[in-house]
Amino acid sequence: MKIFGILLSMFIVIPILEFTLLIEIGRVLGTLPTLILILGTGVVGAYFARLEGLRILYSIRSEFAQGYMPTEKLLDGLIVLIAGVVLITPGLLTDIAGLMLLIPLTRYPIKSFLKRRAQSVILKKNFRISR
Repeated sequence: MKIFGILLSMFIVIPILEFTLLIEIGRVLGTLPTLILILGTGVVGAYFARLEGLRILYSIRSEFAQGYMPTEKLLDGLIVLIAGVVLITPGLLTDIAGLMLLIPLTRYPIKSFLKRRAQSVILKKNFRISR
């Protein structure tokens, strides 16, 4: 039931909020500036996602070369990948969320939450691996 709520939010609630926000911004700024804003945030966000992804990839390679397992950087890479996907989705709310995932300062609390959640699931043995 929990997954259903998340999917419902992703595919129904978020697009409704995005459309409402875009309509209101369009009323204030006009159609063309609103379209430029959406396109601009997507392009700039994708560019920064690429830069951050390359920086993380370089760091992963460096840690491997030193003989370390780059678990922190791999999690950073996953979050930046998600940020890139969110950034290419049209809308301002998704762009804000994507940018928050890109910036290391705002990414850290999200990464900490994911690590705690994964540890909790593993300690409770609440996971299954199946084919």
